[in-house]
Amino acid sequence: MSLPQSKRLLPSTSMLAAFDAAARTGSFTAAAKELALTQGAISRQINALEAQLNVTLFHRHKQSICLTEVGKSYARDIHSALSSIRSATLNIMTNPAGGVLNIAILPMFGSRWLMPRLADFLAKHPHITINTASKLSQFDFSLEDVHCAIHFGQGDWAQANCTFLMAEESVAVCAPSLLEKIKTKDCSPENKSKFIASLTEQPLLHISTRPDAWQQWFARHNIEVSAKQGMHFEQFSIATNAAIAGLGIALLPKFLIENELKRQELVEVCCTPLTTDNGYYLVTPNDKLDYAPVQAFSQWLTDMIAQS
Repeated sequence: MSLPQSKRLLPSTSMLAAFDAAARTGSFTAAAKELALTQGAISRQINALEAQLNVTLFHRHKQSICLTEVGKSYARDIHSALSSIRSATLNIMTNPAGGVLNIAILPMFGSRWLMPRLADFLAKHPHITINTASKLSQFDFSLEDVHCAIHFGQGDWAQANCTFLMAEESVAVCAPSLLEKIKTKDCSPENKSKFIASLTEQPLLHISTRPDAWQQWFARHNIEVSAKQGMHFEQFSIATNAAIAGLGIALLPKFLIENELKRQELVEVCCTPLTTDNGYYLVTPNDKLDYAPVQAFSQWLTDMIAQS
């Protein structure tokens, strides 16, 4: 009697654990030792799995085994799935009254804005464990073990709910020493149009996630500038350090460099900020909207932003 399709596609965990152990160790004997079973038991579990799937997962030799090509592919997926199950089980055992919240965050937003405030969330929700991962661009929620993400751009993430958090206002900043070099008797911030035009001759620091920022900023002053002019950086943190070191002028979100401005490690070159139609969003996949830790974090986040 054949198995129903739904059961055939869901092998038992004992079969999968035996297969995973044998695939990792390359030996039925080693797998048996790891799982505290006999070699015969491991062999029977894997034989049953191959029969259920109707595929050959291992090439058997007299004294050794090796994965077939389909076995290699299946082993990667099964190992990942079993790791997720173990992680979920450990989380619920160590934190039975709360839950786990996996958040994908933008590195600079996470380190400069979120982390200094996160203790408040943990104090209000002590039973929720937060894990973070840095993500600079969109990704597929179905392929990532993430409950929500903080994203910069448009609120158009597929199959997800996008909650607007805040806009971004970027300002042109540099080291005080560089600003003094830029100023001349005939070209100073007081003579705004001439001063801004002179900035096109200075080294401009670019951020890969904001490739057109300088062009947009200068365009508001009716000035054209090449997008290739100056150094390019992957992350705001490195661009910030480069600006502090006097390597050029950077367009940086003001709320992320408040400390550097207060310490006068950076100074504003011009009072004209750059705002765009992009913004920061909390993005939650549709199937996680009812997850209690996500709802708690979403409410806390919007409250914190309203206060600040």
